[in-house]
Amino acid sequence: MDPRLIVIRGNSGSGKSSVVGGVRAAYGPGVAWIEQDYVRRTIFQEPGRPDDASIPMIGQIARHALGRGFHAVVEGIMPTLGYAEMFAELARDYAGSAYFYYLDIPFEETVRRHATREKASAFTAEAMAEWYRPQDLLEWPRETVIDQTSSLDATVQRILRETGLDPAAQLQVGDDDRLTGG
Repeated sequence: MDPRLIVIRGNSGSGKSSVVGGVRAAYGPGVAWIEQDYVRRTIFQEPGRPDDASIPMIGQIARHALGRGFHAVVEGIMPTLGYAEMFAELARDYAGSAYFYYLDIPFEETVRRHATREKASAFTAEAMAEWYRPQDLLEWPRETVIDQTSSLDATVQRILRETGLDPAAQLQVGDDDRLTGG
């Protein structure tokens, strides 16, 4: 199977990290998780502007992971202003399968979800309101929109199925190496 490029975008508190965690748990080793927050905040300590150095670096990390045979899952808020060009280049340049998802969750629900997270005290609902961008969809590549009616499990299963990363489906097609570990 060729490495998959998977992009999961959405507002803060929309469930992006939980979805990626679910995909990795279901698939197992071989999935590179490229977190916008880690690259932007930890590596570069940038404020989140459209010209941040972290934006092209996220694309480079994804290219590197794909080139080494990993499925690359890029995850973050990643507003179209600043990221759209990088994603268009990444999708255009990658010859393999690419999937783009946008978690479209109403603001009130993102605040409710944020309150349940470990980092709930890291920022307020007021800060989230400043960052919130409803329907911040890319023009190209087109994103599959997943709304609040999809549970975490249903979202993870959908992404696994649509991208071909569903381990159960892989076993059904007779992947003997996966069954025997050889």
